[in-house]
Amino acid sequence: MGEVGTFWDHLDALRSCLLRMMLATAVFAVVAFVFKDTLFGIVLAPRHSDFITYRLLGIEAFDIQLMNTGLTEQFAVHMRTALYAGLLLASPYVLYQLFCFVSPALYDNERRYVVCLVGSAYLMFLVGTLLNYLLIFPLTVRFLGTYQVASDVANMLTLQSYIDTLLTMSLVMGIIFELPVMCWLLGKMGLINGALMRNYRRHAIVVILIVAAIITPTTDVFTLSIVSLPIWLLYELSIRIIKS
Repeated sequence: MGEVGTFWDHLDALRSCLLRMMLATAVFAVVAFVFKDTLFGIVLAPRHSDFITYRLLGIEAFDIQLMNTGLTEQFAVHMRTALYAGLLLASPYVLYQLFCFVSPALYDNERRYVVCLVGSAYLMFLVGTLLNYLLIFPLTVRFLGTYQVASDVANMLTLQSYIDTLLTMSLVMGIIFELPVMCWLLGKMGLINGALMRNYRRHAIVVILIVAAIITPTTDVFTLSIVSLPIWLLYELSIRIIKS
């Protein structure tokens, strides 16, 4: 364990750490803002039928048109999306700065635990976000964006609605993919074990189906299965992690 400093020393170190994190996020956000075409080429790709997921699944051609209804809406969406992209790109550096701040107060074995825990949590969050972008969000957009109660009722989707749905679903899937990490922590604390999770497997499957139905409010059994399968695999992985 490192030397114990005064309260003001820690406060000054925290201030410097926060400033470096905010600066890194701002730099990446500015870069994302400048490269607008690249940023929104990625963000808006799932609304076209030539997106990789649709081509692999053999989904028929479609095109979802987005509209803007506010004078400042497009600029505000541009800034907000660039900020989120900047935070995502700067997140490895942000985590590194946080680790540098807390590591002097940790023993060597505690540092190893923190590195493994934070690294695993970060990796799982990225996997969940990527899965949402490549699979879950495209299927949701395709279903809801082309759904009509009658042929003469056209969909007029706003850019704000599209971006809000993408960001919300990405956050939700990132959090859901923290399940193995959370179960590992609870197992280390002695609150749960593999036997308990196996006994409640049937209940967990029902909860997983409900969560999947909330994430993707469709009547398509195939889409519901596609969303439920990864979450169920995470549950099974959590059982194995606790058991080991």
